[in-house]
Amino acid sequence: MISIDDLSKVEIRVGKILEVEKVPDTDKLLKLSVDLGEEIPRTIVSGVALYFPDPTTLINKKCMFVANLEPRKIRGIESNGMILAVSSEDGINFSLLSPDDSIPAGTKAK
Repeated sequence: MISIDDLSKVEIRVGKILEVEKVPDTDKLLKLSVDLGEEIPRTIVSGVALYFPDPTTLINKKCMFVANLEPRKIRGIESNGMILAVSSEDGINFSLLSPDDSIPAGTKAK
């Protein structure tokens, strides 16, 4: 269990995926360029490639991201956030968490 104070530390924002590429020599990783309402798009590495045989289908998709996660190097790429998703225990069913399309990139979850 976490307190409401702990939860309030997590900054969740709407992000629009601008570019996507597979991370070389991996099956699971995608490198995303994401508009989180800031001057410069962020690079976010995510292990969702198995669910997107054609990663370009993610371009222009709005999803929810954790925006204040400490940067982390993944396969030599600095990742500056985390995309939010859910899947069934068996991994067959999978969904990215996404807002209504009318919500602009950078909007913070309340």
